[in-house]
Amino acid sequence: MPDDQPGPSDISLKVPNDLIDAFDRLAEALGRPRCWVMVRALRYYLEEEGVEIFEDGESLAELDRGEKVFPAKLHRRLRQIIERAEKTRAPGE
Repeated sequence: MPDDQPGPSDISLKVPNDLIDAFDRLAEALGRPRCWVMVRALRYYLEEEGVEIFEDGESLAELDRGEKVFPAKLHRRLRQIIERAEKTRAPGE
């Protein structure tokens, strides 16, 4: 963790037992604590889907303000969405 980052915070979260079991299995397989696996999962979500949500929210705000959407920007964004979907698609689909 970089020096300019605050230390970790404790939270309380109710999580379904099947998810806890999955996190425990991953933690055991990796030789890491469950919290390490959970933090990685949260970071991955924020870096992938979270970014997309933030970008979509900004796009909606731009439209609400009456700003123009340029075709090149729209095409670039659509390509990113398609590429992300293709990466997550199971082989053979």
